[in-house]
Amino acid sequence: MSDHTLEDLINEYLKQVKTATDLLEQAFGTKNILGLWRSKKIPQCGTVVDDITYELHGIGCRVYLPKICVDFDYGPDGRIDGFDVWRLYIYACETSNKYEKYTNRNYLEIHFNNYLTKGKAKKIQNSTSNLYFTQP
Repeated sequence: MSDHTLEDLINEYLKQVKTATDLLEQAFGTKNILGLWRSKKIPQCGTVVDDITYELHGIGCRVYLPKICVDFDYGPDGRIDGFDVWRLYIYACETSNKYEKYTNRNYLEIHFNNYLTKGKAKKIQNSTSNLYFTQP
């Protein structure tokens, strides 16, 4: 089993989200393309560039990069640096060779709750978002 930590998983996940949203911004002029979809300026699913595609859902997006799919929700004010147990679980399954221990949902939830207890991530107060954001 790998010795990668939950913090490694979170950091890599957020790095991939940034990569995906940078590509969206280059293609569409914005990182948060939900408004374009809702105003029918772009389809729900499409191509970003070459073999990179996207699929919008609810308050989030799935971007299919050449070797990995990254699924994220947009946070308050269009933030892209949020995460939750479900998104981390999906990402761990996508990168199971690196984060195998976190493909066990119960194991991940225990470590995630410990991470929150230590104050390393919090929800934004007065927000309806279910996402957590790292604390400085």
